[in-house]
Amino acid sequence: MSESEESVDWNLFSSYAGLLSLACLSIYAGSFGSLPNPRTRTTAAGPAAKLDEEDEEEEEIPERVSLEDAWFFPIIGSVVLLGLFLIIKYFGKEWINWFLGWYFSIAGVVSVWKSSVAFLKFVLGPERFKQFERYTFTVRKGRTEVASLSWRSPSLVLLPLSIIPSALYKFSSTSRKSVLLTDILSLSFSHNALSLMKIDSFITGTVLLSGLFLYDIWWVFGTPAVMGTSVMVEVATQLDVPIKLLWPKSTSFSDSRGFTMLGLGDVVIPGVFVALALRYDYHRYRRQSGRPTDAFSKPYFYASLAAYIFGLVTTMTVMHIFKAAQPALLYLSPACIVSFVLTAVVRGELKEAWHWTDGPEPQLGEKQSRRQGEKQHADKKED
Repeated sequence: MSESEESVDWNLFSSYAGLLSLACLSIYAGSFGSLPNPRTRTTAAGPAAKLDEEDEEEEEIPERVSLEDAWFFPIIGSVVLLGLFLIIKYFGKEWINWFLGWYFSIAGVVSVWKSSVAFLKFVLGPERFKQFERYTFTVRKGRTEVASLSWRSPSLVLLPLSIIPSALYKFSSTSRKSVLLTDILSLSFSHNALSLMKIDSFITGTVLLSGLFLYDIWWVFGTPAVMGTSVMVEVATQLDVPIKLLWPKSTSFSDSRGFTMLGLGDVVIPGVFVALALRYDYHRYRRQSGRPTDAFSKPYFYASLAAYIFGLVTTMTVMHIFKAAQPALLYLSPACIVSFVLTAVVRGELKEAWHWTDGPEPQLGEKQSRRQGEKQHADKKED
C-alpha cells in the first residue's frame, strides 16, 4: 500500500457519507410529506362525498411562511442563539440541558409518533390504511362539540412504542446508544418540520435563505473577534439535545474518535426550499392534467436536491481541508437559489415560477363547483 493510500482517512469519509445520507433522507421524506393530500378523488356531491371526506384522517393545514415572516427569521434566530450562549456562559449548561432535555423528550414522543404513522401509511398505502378501524374521541359541553380527535387502530398501537426513543434518550448514559437515539429523534423532528413548515413562494424562500446565509456567517465567523469564540459552535457543542444529526468517525461505529455533526437548521431551512420545489412540480402537473397522482415529473425538486447535496459536500470538503467548523448555509443557500433560477431559465418559466404562490390545493369537487359557478355567472351575463 502506498503512502498516499495510507494517508486517506476512510473512517472520516465514511462519516461524511453517513451524515450526508441522513440529511438527504430527511429532506426527501419531508418534501413528499409536504405535498397536499386530496381528501377525495370523486366528483360525487352530497352525502356520498361527505361520507368520503369524514372517512379521511384529519389533516393539519398550517399557515404558510410569508415574505414578512421570512425577514424576521434571522432576527428571531439571533436572539434565541445569543440567549442560549449567555445562559451557558454565565449560568452553566447543566440546568438548561436539564430543561431542554425534558422538553425535547416530551416533544419527541409526539414527533416520533407522527413520523411512524406517516411511514406506516407509506408502506401500506392510503387505501389499505383506511381499512383499519377508526376511533374518535369527542369532548362535548352539553350538546356542543368542543373538540374531536380521530385515529386509526395502528396509530393507537404506535403511540406507546413512540415513547421508547425519548425515554431511552432521557435516561440512557451510554454514548453510542445516545447517538442512535439522537438521530432517531432528530430525523423525526426534521421530517415533521419539513412536512408542516411551508413557505408560500420562491420569493419568500430566496429571502429566507439569504437572510439566514448572513446569520450563519456572522454567528460562526464574526463572533470570535467580538466575543472570543464562535457562538454557533459553542451552543451546538454544549447543548445535549436532539437538534443535530451525528455520525461516528469510524467504520466500526466506535465513538472513540468522536462524531461529525450537522445542525437541524442546516437540514430544515434548505429543506423547506427543496420541498417548495417539489410542490411547484406537483402544481405544474395538476394544472396540466387535473388528476392527483404520485407519478409526475420533478425537474425543480431534483435540481434543488442535487444542489443541496453539492452544497453539503462543499461544506464538508472545506471543513476537512481547513480543519475548522463551517457555516453550512454559506454554501447551501446560494446552491439552492441558483439551482432554482437555472432550472427556471432553462425551462423558460422564470417569471411564472417566481410569481407563483403556494396554497392549499382545491379538492376536485371544489374545482367542479367553481367551474359551474363561473359558467352560471357567464350565462347570466349573456342573458
